[in-house]
Amino acid sequence: MSGPVKDYVCLDLETSGLYPKYDKIIEIGAVKVKNGQITDRFRSLVNPGRKLTEITTAITGIHDGDLVSAPDITEILPSFLAFSEALPLLGHSILFDYSFIKKAAVNQGLSFEREGIDTLKLARKFLPDLESRALENLCIHFHIPHTAHRALGDAEATQQLYVKLCELFWNEKDFAPRQLVYKVKKEGPASGAQKERLYRLAAVHKLELDADIEKMTKNEASRTIDKILAQYGKLTEHVEKP
Repeated sequence: MSGPVKDYVCLDLETSGLYPKYDKIIEIGAVKVKNGQITDRFRSLVNPGRKLTEITTAITGIHDGDLVSAPDITEILPSFLAFSEALPLLGHSILFDYSFIKKAAVNQGLSFEREGIDTLKLARKFLPDLESRALENLCIHFHIPHTAHRALGDAEATQQLYVKLCELFWNEKDFAPRQLVYKVKKEGPASGAQKERLYRLAAVHKLELDADIEKMTKNEASRTIDKILAQYGKLTEHVEKP
């Protein structure tokens, strides 16, 4: 490698929570860089099939109403994969964003194997004296314009941060892309029996579920059923049967 990576996609996501196993993507933002210059941008809200928590809305400014007409991840993911080509991924804690995309890809039977560069790891190594290496604080430190906690704004800021870190600290060992590894098993959609059971439980107990039953995976449906049974007791098993 003769210098910093100049062809890559800088990715950032907004999600409904911190755990890919349970939470969902609600916004994708990315910038494509070729020969060191931004050549394209990708931005889309994503309907997670569930209601957002107040904390998520407070952090991102995204409301349930904003996502009603947004595409499902199954609709938008192929477009993002085509946009990102086979380029390395750049991000601030890039494994977090990669893990959500990887899970969605695996569930759709799509391949998503990439190398990545993590600006958070670089900042932790080369800027140890800063009070915080959060993206927002680093942008303040380097006077980088930043629209915080929105996917495209974070991606654009991270790309500028990477350029700055390269200018100050680049060396081949620390800045080389590394294989991103996140192991995940495919989750199939909820079965017809699971959906029917959830609709019955919701009707019997007059529940308004936070998630769309039709968009649940088998594991999500199973966890939701268990949660309802735990809250309302085993009597439910008898009540719900005709």
